[in-house]
Amino acid sequence: MKRWIWLAFLLALLVVPLGAYVRLSHAGLGCPDWPGCYGQLSPAHAVVPISEAMSTDPGGPVSFAKAWKEMIHRYAASTLGLLIMVIALLAFRRRQQRLAAGFLLGAVLLQGMLGMWTVTLLLKPAIVTSHLLVGMTIVATLGWLALSSRLDRVEVSRVVLHAGWLLVALVLGQILLGGWTSANYAALACQGFPSCNGELVPALRFDHAFHLFRELGETPDGAPLDPANLVTIHWMHRLGALVVSLALWRYVWLGWRLAELRPRLLLLILVWAVQIVLGVTNVLAYLPLPVAVAHNAGAMLLLTVTMLVAGRSKGRSDVARASHWQGRGVEGHHGWARWAGLGRWTHGKEG
Repeated sequence: MKRWIWLAFLLALLVVPLGAYVRLSHAGLGCPDWPGCYGQLSPAHAVVPISEAMSTDPGGPVSFAKAWKEMIHRYAASTLGLLIMVIALLAFRRRQQRLAAGFLLGAVLLQGMLGMWTVTLLLKPAIVTSHLLVGMTIVATLGWLALSSRLDRVEVSRVVLHAGWLLVALVLGQILLGGWTSANYAALACQGFPSCNGELVPALRFDHAFHLFRELGETPDGAPLDPANLVTIHWMHRLGALVVSLALWRYVWLGWRLAELRPRLLLLILVWAVQIVLGVTNVLAYLPLPVAVAHNAGAMLLLTVTMLVAGRSKGRSDVARASHWQGRGVEGHHGWARWAGLGRWTHGKEG
């Protein structure tokens, strides 16, 4: 089962950046139907309809190169889905990691539906963003299953524990903002860094910037999306990066006193620093495709590392509270002490 998990994890590390590459190279509609390409297994079997689409609209979304990019991503994603089904089957048969395996199975089924809607609904921003978030969640969950057994749990204070899970939530929120920025093609709406078009805080418009039920580049009533809304989308992503950075450094400051936690915090700082550099480079270098794809992969790794660091920490306040109630001799403390792993000690004390 571990081998299946590792195989799925390594494949997922490729599938999510590959999906970003397909989107950023404008190949998301290279095959405008689903799951095949013009009803065929591959672009090689759909030569006639692809050629007709290219002759009708030479600069359009359909070409042989774009079709192959789209279908290779679908093949890889389908293979990942099959691997996750195998993992779920093994987990339920062996009664191991059933909760995580069930979550993965549900997530990959949802991801398949989102992949279909991404094409059939013509790259609707809400669907594209959801597709990205679910994909990264699948990677982080597979990473948890593959790597958590190799990491000892570190006992931390309740404050550090809460700070770690707050950071996980903020990273998820930042991925949503990043996906929304990419899905709306707003990555270059702000020129310059740290300023945005010459202003530290540009003029913002929220009327249509985060409206979920609209088409790409349009307001809900079909009018072109105001450029100020795109600036707002981009600037909010920058603001989210600042919030995540502050939360990350607060977590590092709180946990640094624990020697066992320091190597994991150093890894977290490294992934964060690379991600910040990639984000700034995207703006200053006008979104080069390799850097944009790497930025997507960096977000995936940041979420995975954050989940592992926070998830392999345990609060020590439960043990302390159990000892407190045991020391006071409060009636009915046996259940709490047993839950905290102090059952034998409590029994010996009373004896």
